Amino acid sequence: MAEERKGDTDPGGSGTGAGRDPLAEETLESRIAYDGAFFRIVHDKVRCPDGHVGVREFMRHPGAVMVAALTEGNEVVLERQFRYPLQRSFIEMPAGKLEEGESPLACGQRELQEETGYRAAHWDFLGAFHNAIGYSNEQISVYLARGLEYVGGNSDAGEVLEVFTAPLDDLLEWIARGRVTDGKTIIGAYWLQRALARAP
Repeated sequence: MAEERKGDTDPGGSGTGAGRDPLAEETLESRIAYDGAFFRIVHDKVRCPDGHVGVREFMRHPGAVMVAALTEGNEVVLERQFRYPLQRSFIEMPAGKLEEGESPLACGQRELQEETGYRAAHWDFLGAFHNAIGYSNEQISVYLARGLEYVGGNSDAGEVLEVFTAPLDDLLEWIARGRVTDGKTIIGAYWLQRALARAP
């Protein structure tokens, strides 16, 4: 049976305690500059705390989940996927965006099976982070999945993946050598290392 350990999903905050953040900007106008299948681009006019009026453009994203999945042999489930903007394949942990009305845990469970073919019996919430605060509101939640059972995947059309497993030490070495450069996977690897170090 799956279990979820909840945690703080707002690790940042205003940093000023209760009340209005003195650094907050006031939205004067807002419009959708681009409405695509995957995300929206918002164009806002804002007033800064010093009175300056400027423009803020950012990507409005539904949010995503990444799964650090461990096999019985304590190897990490990884995938190699071609990423079009950079025109090459990357090694990544399984991840995907939230569907409308979907909880992060349900998203992680769905994405893990769809992309890798695994189901997990045990789920622990490791944390959440904002990966592109200058131009996106995307938040990625990270889960540790254990007790894996292979049941077969169901990838979306056009989602061609190479799934494999590797020891965590190998993944950390690939990060150190620059072979793995995907930001979310780097964060997930170190959070996984921390979680395993704390385990009894």
